[in-house]
Amino acid sequence: MTPMNNHIENRLWAAADQLWANSSLKPSEYSVPVLGLIFLKYADHKFGKVVSEISSKYTTSSRRTPSKIDYQDRIGLFIPDTARFTYLQKLPEGDDIGKAINEAMKAIEAENEDLKDVLPKNYQKIDNPTLFELLRVLSSIPNDLEGDAFGKIYEYFIGKFAMKEGQKGGEFFTPTSLVRLIVEVIEPYHGLILDPACGSGGMFVQSARFVENHKKMPSSEISMYGVERVAETIRLCKMNLAVHGLSGDIRDNNTYYEDPHKSVGRFDFVMANPPFNVYGVDKERVREDKRFALGVPSTDNANYLWIQQFYHALNDHGRAGFVMANSAADARGAEMEIRKKLIQAGAVDVMISISPNFFYTVTLPCTLWFFNRAKPKTARKDSVLFIDARNTFRQLDRAHRDFEPSQIEFIGNIVRLYRGTAPESICGSASLLQEQFVDGSYHDVAGLCKVASLAEIEAQGGA
Repeated sequence: MTPMNNHIENRLWAAADQLWANSSLKPSEYSVPVLGLIFLKYADHKFGKVVSEISSKYTTSSRRTPSKIDYQDRIGLFIPDTARFTYLQKLPEGDDIGKAINEAMKAIEAENEDLKDVLPKNYQKIDNPTLFELLRVLSSIPNDLEGDAFGKIYEYFIGKFAMKEGQKGGEFFTPTSLVRLIVEVIEPYHGLILDPACGSGGMFVQSARFVENHKKMPSSEISMYGVERVAETIRLCKMNLAVHGLSGDIRDNNTYYEDPHKSVGRFDFVMANPPFNVYGVDKERVREDKRFALGVPSTDNANYLWIQQFYHALNDHGRAGFVMANSAADARGAEMEIRKKLIQAGAVDVMISISPNFFYTVTLPCTLWFFNRAKPKTARKDSVLFIDARNTFRQLDRAHRDFEPSQIEFIGNIVRLYRGTAPESICGSASLLQEQFVDGSYHDVAGLCKVASLAEIEAQGGA
């Protein structure tokens, strides 16, 4: 099998990007259609692998021929002949390729209930030569790629589109390295996962990858529940899950006012990157909601509505990890009173400061918050771990940063040492850990990490 590497992703993106550079299309006009074609290539690849195998079970003398149920039982998918990528790829350049792709997407949705109203069907907006060349570019993806190759290509493209689309891109995409760090800290090995601001589904994808990295099957270990209010983003999310071989219960709702998953006290894990500093939420509509039982902030800012949702969705052993504006950590007034209640309840477990330039849309730094409802039953019940990761990053270009895998694992291992669990060395963080924690046990490191007692936090103003 062909190993997956960045060379394939880079080559595909460079070729596709050149097409769009020579067209009049805006990124927002071609991003979803292109991601739809990557999904179609993946689906054709997956379907093609089992066609001959299933067909061979039925001889010419058999009274029965393979049905779509045979394929769906095996791979969860059935594709009609005229909807296959290989069929579209062979169409003459003079045909109406946009119409043919639209019909292919409709046919797949008609045969697969889980994909109903998910796939893009606006390909006639793109001119024939561009579509013809795009099919050719994507057809160069090797058919024998190993592992989660198509999922990684989809992720790579969705990240690139987010960067091109600027502010709009930031609404549906959280930088992968931040998602991986959240996963590394909350360790979603088994249970129900909620993301009430799920965007394109990155939290779910990285949770599944974490489970796979620990030699388990995501489909048997974790269940995914999401909420998203933008219909087009829901389609991105469902395609993202599908191209990774995953599925989830993703609902179209406004999380401030609706709780479609009946979340209070239900979930083992909550992960999210909510919009920061949203104003205009109708406080009267949320005042009696159990998800905001610690109080409705007096300020016109939704940060502490999100924070309370994450806290109240957890069961008595649940963990949450989420991205939050730095300003939320020292907000005053009613927000400080809510923060005090969370700290005094023993739920706040870890706080990680992140440097600027991790997001594609804003340069501001942020903070990762982590809750652990089981912490009050541990020796750490009266403490909070603070990690300063502002000097830990990889510079991608002048305006963008991320974490190397070893850096993500290193930060996760600081948390593991604090919790008294064994560190991991899958991603090469052993030397970083040895450099700072020679004896293999946790201790405060100036400029990197500190465990503060609730008394110390109280002395600093209570929050």
